[in-house]
Amino acid sequence: MSTDLSFSDRTALVTGATEGIGLQTALRLATGGASVIVHGPTADSAAAAVRQLVSAGAPAASLEPAEADFTDLGQVDRLAEELADRHPRLDLLVHNAGIAAPERRTLTGAGNEICFQVNYLAPYLLTRLLERSLTRSADSRIVALGSSLHRTANIDWTDVTRAKRYSRIAAYGQSKLALTTFVSALAQWLPAGHTALSVHPGIAETAIRPLYGTSGRPAAEVAETVVALCRPSTEVVNGAYYEGLTPAAAGAQVTEKRSVDRLLKLSERLTDLVATRA
Repeated sequence: MSTDLSFSDRTALVTGATEGIGLQTALRLATGGASVIVHGPTADSAAAAVRQLVSAGAPAASLEPAEADFTDLGQVDRLAEELADRHPRLDLLVHNAGIAAPERRTLTGAGNEICFQVNYLAPYLLTRLLERSLTRSADSRIVALGSSLHRTANIDWTDVTRAKRYSRIAAYGQSKLALTTFVSALAQWLPAGHTALSVHPGIAETAIRPLYGTSGRPAAEVAETVVALCRPSTEVVNGAYYEGLTPAAAGAQVTEKRSVDRLLKLSERLTDLVATRA
């Protein structure tokens, strides 16, 4: 594990940091000198992750637990407000939180398909609400964990909740296509020196692995790729989709203007962002 302190004086938020790739990413950032906000869906899970990180060698003083259940966008709004108050400057945002779509179509309390909300709408909303903190950094970076499955997916504009035709792969792929598209668009309006990218870092042995129908690598090994792309000294292509450490071709919808515009309008509507922040 790297302990070169390349993240010194940087504040990072890692979502879904209670297990798997998120936990291992948080560990490497903290031992690399970063102050890490350790997000979990509940206060207990976030606190347990902090204890686990300390046991693994992370400095306790550099860790801060934070909670928000991404199936509830109100909790995402509250999390963003609390973090903006405590951290006027945020240097790194790692969108790791995500779920495998369930076997049966499931809706959140807001009426969104659960995978679309957890994997996309919540990261979208959190990013938008933390824009001010991110732009106060000299060179903030947003790293979103995407998926190679986005390339064969589509966003069903007439049935985003997949009421007519649901499958786990379709729902998961749709959520990751939306996330990759948003990150690509976001990169275009960030201030100079700030970057955003999405990455499929590899298949890890996590709950999502069965969707790929193949074996996975240890989460600690996959996290090394994520951390490498987070490192300030790593030059990245702003807005790009990466597979491992290499920029790769994204799905056609990712940069198609009509699809991008449609997604952004849909995202604002589904998160009530304009209404709550006007």
